[in-house]
Amino acid sequence: MRPDTHAHSRVLERNIEALLAREERLARQQSFQERLAAVVTRFTGSMKFVYIHLAIVGFWVAVNAGLTPLEKFDPTFVLLATIASVEAIFLTSFVLVTQNRMQADADRRADLDLQISLLTEHELTRLAGLVRGIAEAIGVEPPADPDFKEIESDVQPAQVLDAIEKGKREHRESGSAT
Repeated sequence: MRPDTHAHSRVLERNIEALLAREERLARQQSFQERLAAVVTRFTGSMKFVYIHLAIVGFWVAVNAGLTPLEKFDPTFVLLATIASVEAIFLTSFVLVTQNRMQADADRRADLDLQISLLTEHELTRLAGLVRGIAEAIGVEPPADPDFKEIESDVQPAQVLDAIEKGKREHRESGSAT
């Protein structure tokens, strides 16, 4: 029997639309400063920005190195170095603001992934119990594998996180001891 791909497509489309609507809502909630930082970061990360800088710096160097008939205005290139330093400070700030926003987005997605994984784990645990019940009802003996019993046990997120933290701590301690 072939699965209903049309129904699957509707669910997938609905989920995509919900995610896009959420992204749009979050974008509208951004402050002016966050939107400005994103625009500046997007532009300064483009090849257009590189070409503009290449042209400006090339012109600046050509004039001040005496390669053109124009009068030198920064023969020691101190002004160029100062402008480049100040620009680097501001561009770094814009990039950091944008990275902070992107990290917050990634954290939200990671939280969603964790919630979905926990929900899936819970549902699979329930299904495993249902399958065991069906097997018992029709007289099928499940394998004596301890993993099957474990599959029917609910995962406790706090215990999993505690175990991960303990493992990380032990790994750090064993790494620093060597």
